[in-house]
Amino acid sequence: MAESAVPAHGGGGDEPTRRDFIYIATGAVGAVGAAALVWPFINQMSPASDTLALASSEYDLSQVPEGQQVVIFWRKKPVFIRHRTAAEIAAARADDNAPLPDPQTDAERVVQSNGQPGKAEYLIVEASCTHFGCVPTFGGGSYGGWLCACHGSVYDTAARIRSGPAPANLVAPPYVYTSDTIVKIG
Repeated sequence: MAESAVPAHGGGGDEPTRRDFIYIATGAVGAVGAAALVWPFINQMSPASDTLALASSEYDLSQVPEGQQVVIFWRKKPVFIRHRTAAEIAAARADDNAPLPDPQTDAERVVQSNGQPGKAEYLIVEASCTHFGCVPTFGGGSYGGWLCACHGSVYDTAARIRSGPAPANLVAPPYVYTSDTIVKIG
């Protein structure tokens, strides 16, 4: 006669026991505790509100007279907004096919970050030489654009590098026109 085996805990094999409940409850409390412990470390990696405020800048272009430029700050970096004259635009377009160290046409230099064509009369570029980060001045050099006095980099009226040690054109920040006179940078 064969004896039937009865589990030591006294129940069927599929029914949960108190011990199973205690294991599950302990695991759940441990998971919640770990999440509560890790959350402050994850949250501190988010940008601060003052940083988020600098993420974009809006500027009214009607404040810039033709032939002048302003310097505004975006992400704590200076940005040139130049209201170009018809002669400056014509000079930039005439040099579109010139041998350039960093080739770009004048039209490519004024494209908005959404891919739409910008306004040819406004050139928006970061005011930082691509060689060592000095701030170039307008009206110097042999191309009528910007001259970086630190090491002699010369940019044309489309802010393209023409001569000197700078390896690239002045960088165009991401921007879009939100109206006929308002530009949003960033």
